[in-house]
Formats: sequence, C-alpha cells, structure tokens
Amino acid sequence: MAIRNYRPITPGTRTRVASDFSEVTGRGRERGLVVAKHRRKGRNNRGVITCRHRGGGHKRLYRIVDFRRDKHGVVAKVAAIHYDPHRNARLALLFYADGEKRYILAPAGIEIGQQVVSGPDSPIETGNALPLHAIPLGSNVHNVELYAGRGGQMVRTAGASAQVMAKEGDYVALKLPSTEVRLVRRECYATLGEVGNSEVRNTSLGKAGRKRWLGRRPEVRGSVMNPCDHPHGGGEGRAPIGRSGPVTPWGKPALGLKTRKRNKPSNRFVLRKRRRTSKRSRGGRDS
Repeated sequence: MAIRNYRPITPGTRTRVASDFSEVTGRGRERGLVVAKHRRKGRNNRGVITCRHRGGGHKRLYRIVDFRRDKHGVVAKVAAIHYDPHRNARLALLFYADGEKRYILAPAGIEIGQQVVSGPDSPIETGNALPLHAIPLGSNVHNVELYAGRGGQMVRTAGASAQVMAKEGDYVALKLPSTEVRLVRRECYATLGEVGNSEVRNTSLGKAGRKRWLGRRPEVRGSVMNPCDHPHGGGEGRAPIGRSGPVTPWGKPALGLKTRKRNKPSNRFVLRKRRRTSKRSRGGRDS
C-alpha cells in the first residue's frame, strides 16, 4: 500500500493524506457475501441516545468475513483484494476448490493467485491458519481466537500482529500489539502474518466533512457548555474546569482511570500488563 498526498488547492486538501488503493484489485463486491446492516446511529431499542456523536454517514453493506477459517484441508486461491467500508484492513476474496467463496482479512504481502489453506497440517506460510501449538515460536500471527471455534477476536486491525512467545502445557503465550503478554489455549486458531494496509496510520482526513461521511457527528467541548450540561461548564469567559482533573459529562474521571475489574476472571491469563500510555501522549482533550 502507498499513501497519496494532495496539493493544497483547497483547505480540505491542504492536510489530506489518503490511501491510493493500489492494492485493491476488485472495485466491486461479491454479491453473495454482503448483507444489509441497520445503522443504529448511537440509539438503543427505545431510540434513546446511548453513544454520542454517531449518525449520518454514507450507506454501507456489510461484508461477511470468515474469522473462523474452519474449512480445514480445502485449498483456496486468492482471487481479489477488496475494500471494506467497516474496517481499515482490506479483504481477500478466496475461491475454494469445492466452489465456495469467502472473505478473509488480507495479510500483508498476499498476492493474487496465491494459495492458502487452514488446518493443523498446513504449511508455515503467510495467510494460512493453524492452531497455536502448530505455529513456530517467534512467528507473527493475527486474527487470533480467544475460544476455540468461536472465530478470531484479537489482532484484526490494519498493520497489527501478535508474536508467539512461549508454549507450556495447554497454553501459548502471545505478545499482543498493546505489549500485553497473554496466555491463549493451544487449540485456538490464528493466521500467519500481519494484517495488511499498515500505512493507514499515516493518513489524515483533512476536513470535518470526511468524518461526517464515516458516520461521526461533531463533538462539543464541555468547557463551553452550561453547568447543567457538563461539569466543566459555566463560569465567566475562559474559566478553568474547577476540578482536580477532567471528568466525563457524568462526573467520572476522564484520563488515567483504570476501568478493568480487579477480579476479572481472565486476569490469570495475563502474564504482563500492557504498557500504560501517559496523559501527555494521549493528549489532555477536554471531554
């Protein structure tokens, strides 16, 4: 993948950096692998807003992605690389030998015509899916299952990969992109390689309108609201927030508060916690 810079002809193109989509070979979509998806717009079943700043955006069709990779032993050929509006990774369209078609997350370096397969006896090649106990130490993997047979739930974003660190008994230690080291059952499946489209981190929307196309509505700083609308609101002119630290609209600490339960059952599978980012690196944004 490569990125494209724009000449500053308009304010919207002055800071815009976008993907050139050179890796996308299929401009359409596989008709049998797309379904309509209701856009909730941040509302619950009663129509009440439960997640702010959602709504609008371009109409989308959901691509059915095979996160399970459960066609063991059946060879598939990569027919095309497609765009997915619901994620920043690309999709690889597979044509299986038995005639079935499926989408998978496109690994970095995958090529049209390449053959991929899943199963415990699959060769150690990019795009193949194997149980963790069959993957060599030091290998990079993505689309990792947390529970065997449920499908990949971890390491699915563009450019992400986890590393197989150790094997002991019924568990395999993985170093996740967050630097957390976690134990996963040895029979859980993972796909070799890292997710493609890693250059997406270097892109920039360039204008607020492109954010609206993605279904994100504007945010308003709490310090410019009234006291009845936000704890930061009120005062004369540019008043400070009047608290020891920034808080959410509901009075909870906004930066640095750990939200993970102390007695969460999966704590015993975490060998090393993720590296905490400082407030300075996250940015002290006003809620």
